[in-house]
Amino acid sequence: MNEIVKPTSLQSTKFDISEADFPLFVVLWNQRMGLRTPQIHLKMARWLEWNWTRKNTRLLLMAFRSAGKSTITGLFSAWLLYRKADLRILVLAADFTLAKKMVRNVRRIIERHPLTTKMKPENADQWASDRFTVKRTFEARDPSMMAKGITANITGSRADIVICDDVEVPNTCDSAEKRRELRERLGEMEYVLVPGGTKIYVGTPHNYHTIYADEPRTQLGEEKEFLNGFERLKIPILDEKGQSAWIERYSEADIAGMKRAAGPNKFASQMMLQPVNIAEGRLNPDLLRHYDEPLDYCKELQTLFLGQTKMVSVSAFWDPAFGAAKGDHSVMAVIFSDAEGNFYLHHIEYIRTDAGNEQDEATQQCRIVSQIAKNHYLPAMTVETNGIGRFLPGILRNELARAKAPCGVQETSQSRAKDLRILEAFDAVLAARRLHIHKSILRTPFMTEMREWRPESNKGHDDGLDAVAGALSQAPDRLPRLYGRGGHNWMKSARTHKADTDFRV
Repeated sequence: MNEIVKPTSLQSTKFDISEADFPLFVVLWNQRMGLRTPQIHLKMARWLEWNWTRKNTRLLLMAFRSAGKSTITGLFSAWLLYRKADLRILVLAADFTLAKKMVRNVRRIIERHPLTTKMKPENADQWASDRFTVKRTFEARDPSMMAKGITANITGSRADIVICDDVEVPNTCDSAEKRRELRERLGEMEYVLVPGGTKIYVGTPHNYHTIYADEPRTQLGEEKEFLNGFERLKIPILDEKGQSAWIERYSEADIAGMKRAAGPNKFASQMMLQPVNIAEGRLNPDLLRHYDEPLDYCKELQTLFLGQTKMVSVSAFWDPAFGAAKGDHSVMAVIFSDAEGNFYLHHIEYIRTDAGNEQDEATQQCRIVSQIAKNHYLPAMTVETNGIGRFLPGILRNELARAKAPCGVQETSQSRAKDLRILEAFDAVLAARRLHIHKSILRTPFMTEMREWRPESNKGHDDGLDAVAGALSQAPDRLPRLYGRGGHNWMKSARTHKADTDFRV
């Protein structure tokens, strides 16, 4: 039930409520502002208070864009200080300006809320826009509330509550390096939070590898989701029945228009809270088919099987590179195919070498590749010889002989643009859903490359895509030929016909 009180009636009202609950605190504030309190805000308020009273110290509040989640979290901060003035709250956001916005809003609430006006300190230096200290019973170095950007130095700070308000935005998660750095920075909160302190995350997902994911991202090496053990409240704009979560503000027509304007990916991410990339990727990994069967060689039949499926050919492509930490990755891809025209990406290797090994990097890589060739019964492989790959085939042939792997080496030089090679290799097989990948590939960077790849973009890596594209281009097309099998031959005149004649020319 929405509640409203006329602002004029508040001016003459005196409150002596000493321990108001949080929903009442929110309603009183909205009444002071002349606003209604929608059910969606009461739902957030009840959830926050319920977890606080039960000492649940790990919380994640996810709600669609413009749902008021940061506003409610700011009111919650003011309510916590109203209930316990000695608390220290640290607000982290993607940048300092955003964090300061919440702190400034909480300061404004304390100044004007009918239950908190006496909390304002007498000294002006304790009442800044990025940090403030309310009247409290003990002296502490840290203020009651302080704002920091996620990249700021928080060493030496201490907090009873850390609020991470929109720490994940495109600028902090649009590349693998930024996502790794974000996780590392958030991990430092453990040194700031006092024992038994509370962490509250507030935001929406901006990437498939979001920190808010409810399943581990194995491509990042996660065994558990990043926010494992957190109590979660998730409010998408449309509920499970397809109805608006805030019908007073967003009608079905409004939501439909929003979806058209934003596009499917951005709408799914920001409004439905689904972990997908906001930037529309060119390749759709949902079109891949997964399998988990091992490769099985039957010596008697001299045949390879994946489960019960007989393999009829294999193509392997190595795109070499040195210094992967500073540039391109050295990647090898192995693709099998069956008689029905299906392709099976069975193995992809992002080759890593040991800097402390006495062998040179080229020999180390060739030894790794030769072992892959032996393990996968490769009769031949293709090596890209552009640049540094020019002298590798000779070393590779020696290492294949040393490993007793009867595998031939073919050399190729690429002259066409990489974007075109990738598009031509993937588009048709993905559209036909003919590309299968082994589940072990889900733990490699390949899936991230596929989700984030966009033609003519210089962001991120695409070396795995390039290697797989090379292997696909080497694979024969084995689609079944159906020409002439139909019963409707409308081009009868195209047949050759021999006529008998009774005259001589």
